[in-house]
Amino acid sequence: MRLSVFGIALAVMAGLSLSAANAQMRPSAAVGGSGIVDVPEKPGYVPSPEEEQLDPAFRRQPVYFRTTEPPGTIIIHTDERFLYLVMGDNRALRYGIGVGRDGFQWSGLQKVSRKAEWPDWTPPPEMIERQPYLPRFMAGGPGNPMGAAALYLGQTVYRIHGTNMPNTIGMAVSSGCFRLVNSDVADLFSRVPVGTKVIIRQAPAL
Repeated sequence: MRLSVFGIALAVMAGLSLSAANAQMRPSAAVGGSGIVDVPEKPGYVPSPEEEQLDPAFRRQPVYFRTTEPPGTIIIHTDERFLYLVMGDNRALRYGIGVGRDGFQWSGLQKVSRKAEWPDWTPPPEMIERQPYLPRFMAGGPGNPMGAAALYLGQTVYRIHGTNMPNTIGMAVSSGCFRLVNSDVADLFSRVPVGTKVIIRQAPAL
């Protein structure tokens, strides 16, 4: 009987350890949760197809969405971790995104000033100061943190772009940019022309 109890205890402990490990590997899927973590960039890392599979809550999907903005407008809800592409008739195409971490979130009105597929990456000095191991320049490609495409927002340093870290979708980890998995940013890229209106909203003040 002692062996049985001991074996059960070991199994429970192993299960808890595995659950904890899995929880650390996955972003929180709770809409509106803080999700603020310090995740360093991984230049050169190429995710597997399995890693590209998002939690169902953050997968691209058509949704009911009330707005007076015209079709084609992009509306980003930082607190929800969602980007909406307005389709008209109270509908939108919703994409799960990663957003700026605490202290790097912002709101405002911008336009897509240019677009690029598989863009090069030049980390700004402020990012290099925080993460000195980063390359000063990295050519575009599957291991590039900018991912498969980028939509540049006005004259700012911010972009809507892909990522080589799909596990960060739903998290607040960036330096102010908005990241999507590569399949989603490629889809958005194909739908959105230069000049598209982009509205960035944060959580309402308490």
